[in-house]
Amino acid sequence: MKEKKSNFSGSIGFVLAAAGSAVGVGNIWRFPYLCAKDGGGLFLIVYLALVLSFGFVLLTTDIAIGRHTKQNALKAFGTLNSKWKFLGYLTFLVPALIMTYYSVIGGWITKYFCTYLVSDGSILSQDSYFTSFITSKVSPIVFMLLFLALTAWVVYHGVEKGIEKFSRFIMPGLILLILGIAIFSLTLSYTDANGTVRTGLQGLKVYLYPDFSSLTVKRFLGVLLDAMSQLFFSLSVSMGIMVTYGSYVKDDVDLNKSINQIEIFDTGVAFLAGAMIIPAVFVFSGTEGMGAGPSLMFVSLPKVFAAMGKAGIFVGILFFVTAIFATLSSCISVLESIVANCMEIFHTGRKKTVSVLSAVYLAASAIIALGYSIFYVEVELPNGSTGQLLDIMDYISNSVMMPFIALLSTILIGWVMTPDYVIDEMERNGSRFRRKKLYRIMIRYVAPVMMFILFLQSTGVLS
Repeated sequence: MKEKKSNFSGSIGFVLAAAGSAVGVGNIWRFPYLCAKDGGGLFLIVYLALVLSFGFVLLTTDIAIGRHTKQNALKAFGTLNSKWKFLGYLTFLVPALIMTYYSVIGGWITKYFCTYLVSDGSILSQDSYFTSFITSKVSPIVFMLLFLALTAWVVYHGVEKGIEKFSRFIMPGLILLILGIAIFSLTLSYTDANGTVRTGLQGLKVYLYPDFSSLTVKRFLGVLLDAMSQLFFSLSVSMGIMVTYGSYVKDDVDLNKSINQIEIFDTGVAFLAGAMIIPAVFVFSGTEGMGAGPSLMFVSLPKVFAAMGKAGIFVGILFFVTAIFATLSSCISVLESIVANCMEIFHTGRKKTVSVLSAVYLAASAIIALGYSIFYVEVELPNGSTGQLLDIMDYISNSVMMPFIALLSTILIGWVMTPDYVIDEMERNGSRFRRKKLYRIMIRYVAPVMMFILFLQSTGVLS
């Protein structure tokens, strides 16, 4: 017996669930270190401009396609044009690959949270701790299993009773936690061995003030490409998730308002995450600590919390529970997209599909988790970096496939279907599509060119 089509109960449920997908580890972890790396305010300006242009176009396209076709990503593109059915299968591959490692990262965060709960967290500030943890053969798998089990439990209970209910509870709490820690970071002060006093407000200035010194065309392009890659990572576009979520949206929901709210929600959380992390790191580690890059969350921040004394234990607990909430909300959306597609392919019910996929990803994630020990490899990637199994999966999904899918999507809507297809959906029920002209220009001319350049850069052609 075919299951009844799942739907969000209304606009609020959809916005919170979609925002939950968008707000993830990319906001809490990736956004702050890229911002610190790319000149603070300069990165913020570029990122905001991209959110209002490219982000808006890609997000609008995905959601509008989903609601109009009432199909998940696997079938939606074939419904638009039978010759473009292959694009649905490409989008299916992205979350399928991401899911192999997302729960591994979620397990790492869970481990740090649990450690703060049972100790003062000082062991986490040791330089070798993170490496010794991820290279062990048991602990990463145990915590990955805990995180994956919680993800599967939410998806198991469906859209309205599972995903929407979880998002209604978690997302407001997530905002309050990030805001609270951000305010606390601004109150911090530290005097180093040289007598130099650094404050949280000074760190906020470093975060917000655009650094145009020695700005070259090459450097600006680097900032632009970093911001664009973060956009994909953050908004969950071009991976089928927003198409699937769009198919759950009822016809009476004003998509214009919903998309605006998702943009504001996601960007606001990212900006607050930067205000939460960068001032604190600056206070205790100076500008050198801000250049920690991807290790910022697991190496640099525990040092910051340790320097806070007893207050650092409490802040560490709050920070990592915040990171768990954010990562969990994104992982749920990734698994939901895969489940929706597999239900369509195999004509199975939700509960059976979730159970089988949980077993599959338990095995796949275990292999990825052991990629730093038993299955350790070093592979030279086309973008010049060296990666292990997790890095390889992340590179293929985020750096190669997502820009390529975005490029094909802009061609499909901009030139094959024409922009009116999406515009008509946005103006359903008399809704006003204020950014209609911008959408036409971006989807047909600007976005395809930028996506092509990003794809060439990500694959090493323009490096």
